[in-house]
Amino acid sequence: MNIRPPPLRSLQLQNADTLCLRCWRRLNRQPAQARHSFSTNSSPRHGAVAVGRRRSLFNREYFWANTTMKESFWYSLAPSRRELQSSIAGGKPAEAASRPAVAQQTRPPDAPMDDVPPHRRRRRQRRQEQAAEAADASYPIALDASSKLATISATLPHRSLRRLLTTYLSLSKPRLSFLVVLTATAAYSLYPVPGLLAPAATATPSLSTLTLLFLTSGTAMCAASANAFNMLMEPAHDAKMSRTRNRPLVRKLISTRGATVFAVACGVLGTGALYFGVNPTTAFLGAANIALYAGVYTPMKRMSVINTWVGAIVGGIPPLMGWTAAAGQCAHEGTWQELLFSEEAIGGWLCAALLFAWQFPHFNALSWAIRDEYKYAGYRMLCWVNPAQNGRVALRYALLMFPVCIGLSYFGVTDWSFVVTSSAINGWMAWKAVQFWREKGHKGTARGLFWASVWHLPVVMVLAMAQKTGLAERVYRSLFGYPDDYDDDLYYDAGELEEEGAKHRPLTRPMVAT
Repeated sequence: MNIRPPPLRSLQLQNADTLCLRCWRRLNRQPAQARHSFSTNSSPRHGAVAVGRRRSLFNREYFWANTTMKESFWYSLAPSRRELQSSIAGGKPAEAASRPAVAQQTRPPDAPMDDVPPHRRRRRQRRQEQAAEAADASYPIALDASSKLATISATLPHRSLRRLLTTYLSLSKPRLSFLVVLTATAAYSLYPVPGLLAPAATATPSLSTLTLLFLTSGTAMCAASANAFNMLMEPAHDAKMSRTRNRPLVRKLISTRGATVFAVACGVLGTGALYFGVNPTTAFLGAANIALYAGVYTPMKRMSVINTWVGAIVGGIPPLMGWTAAAGQCAHEGTWQELLFSEEAIGGWLCAALLFAWQFPHFNALSWAIRDEYKYAGYRMLCWVNPAQNGRVALRYALLMFPVCIGLSYFGVTDWSFVVTSSAINGWMAWKAVQFWREKGHKGTARGLFWASVWHLPVVMVLAMAQKTGLAERVYRSLFGYPDDYDDDLYYDAGELEEEGAKHRPLTRPMVAT
């Protein structure tokens, strides 16, 4: 790149007495060099450096304020000079500065991938996965599953079926929905089923598998509906938090109309499956859970710290749904009074109380780690409104686990051995809650309580199902048989005699909880 010199060369006089006016005019009339190089450095490397130094002022004044013009000016340079300068400045090979690579880097993250070759699409997806893993490692808590699915969906082809399914799955918050279904299923299996006498002495009574199928599918769709409504109501606030800013509605991966249709359809189908496949009481609880989560808990998050208690009630309803689904198969009339407020329903309320109490140590520890983001987004949580009370509430409900687990054994849902095994895991989480309360969340106590709560719930549920009342005896009999002095005449009905012969006909065992 060459430039012409100015037409008149200025001359600065150090001493006017040593130079006359005639000599000064003669010097100005001397022919100057017609063309001269922009840089007089002989080395190409030094020349590239000089080019960068001469352009620095121009860049600062104009191009740094306009990145689009800066990229355009970068492409206007000669290829060899652009490659050389890239290799000098960044230490990268000259091929990295070619036009296709730069174009790929400047493509928007959510741009359609239909016109991108497959190898570049895979390369871009690997880079995004590595960046996401690095972000997960640095973030204090586990990122939202919906955000992860939305990130994956953005890398898929625009009109592909896989992208559509991934986007709708992210609307349902699959991790939270799976936990809801798991708690409902655990309570369903804990219901004390009346024993049924069968020809084989080792036969184990069980509930209907078809009812369990309707319960799990209906509960999952009700949870997906509630979560989708939650996202529909607060995309502007989700964008303010690192944990939720990648959700599908924030990134515009799906329209508001499409999300609304998905939420309504899941709610109608889920409630219908519970109504026709289980019983009306369970369907009412599923619909009430949607209304509480989307209509009460979500708007209250920006109004009062009481939202945490409302959210705990929402978490305690699914176990009660599982209990009523099992009780409906053994009830006499099947009314909601019998399923919810009879003497046999106390086990379901204890399961609901267990989930209600578990919410506080889990969420209070989780929210403390990102309390600044909750405050910036405008969510009123105890973690920043009243940090001291945040620790006290977590400890209070962690201690409540002990009487709840004892109550399950006292009312015949589990064996008394469950008191010992559950006290061990409850004591571990209570100790983590004490540390969280003493240190006010500092020194890693919030993270310790969070992970203790994550492991606590599945362990307690598995222990309760393994130590269900009568289960150990049935397993023992299935392995070693009945004793010799076992009197099975107690389980026969002394009813009418058969026409041919005087034999008793085996009917059913007494309706006693086992």
